[in-house]
Formats: sequence, C-alpha cells, structure tokens
Amino acid sequence: MRFLAIDLGDKRTGLAHGDDESGLVSPGRQIEKPINPGAELLDAIANAIDDYGPDALVVGLPLNMDGTEGPRAKLVRAFAARISERTNLPIHFQDERLTTASADWTMARSGMTRKQKKARRDALAAAAILRDFLDQRSSMDEEE
Repeated sequence: MRFLAIDLGDKRTGLAHGDDESGLVSPGRQIEKPINPGAELLDAIANAIDDYGPDALVVGLPLNMDGTEGPRAKLVRAFAARISERTNLPIHFQDERLTTASADWTMARSGMTRKQKKARRDALAAAAILRDFLDQRSSMDEEE
C-alpha cells in the first residue's frame, strides 16, 4: 500500500511518500502555503496526491507531550477532514511529537546551509512521521 504523509504547519507543509511493502520512505516536496484559510494549501495537497498516487494518507497529529490533544490537534483533524472529503482517500493519524526535532538533528550533521535546512525541514519531518507509522504498522502485523 502506498502512503503520502503530511506534516501540516502554519506556513509550510511537508510531504513524504513511501509504501509498506518495501518499507522505503522518501521526503517529498514542501508546500509554502498557510493552513488558514487553507484553500491554496488544499489545492496544493490535492495536486501532490495526483502526482504521488497514494492509496491512503498519513497526517501528523501534534499531540501535547503528555499525549493529549490541544487546539492545534483539533485544527489538524479539521483540515484532514477537508482533505479526505476532497480526495476520498482514507486518513490515518500519527503522533508527530519530536519529528521536527528529529529532522533538525538529521540536518545538523548534513552540512546543509540554513536556507537548505529551512527548505527541507518539514518534508524530513513528514518522512519521520511516515517512518513511525510504517514501523508501528509492521510491528502490529508481526504481533498477529
């Protein structure tokens, strides 16, 4: 099954793609559109879905450090519902805590310039979200 991961941000949204058969995950594009009001972002995500052809979407859910959902998580769930209505694709939510920190750590060792890091940060975070989702899915399959 092919997946497209979405890391929704206020100003930038990162995308990553991968599949559960190979387990490979690749950072994709980064969309420079605001989440509010979101029409342009929704169009850009729909175009990316057409390009990548996923079977389902994985949306990063910004939980609080104690695991509860705050206002940001509610905003993401509402926007994900709009994506689902527009695309008719199933949506899975994945805890995105510390994925941006993971992306920053990866880039810190890369020798990238600040500008390059800014341009890749959210796509790398989306890749971390998808990697976590596929790992969790794989471990659940092994338990069955």
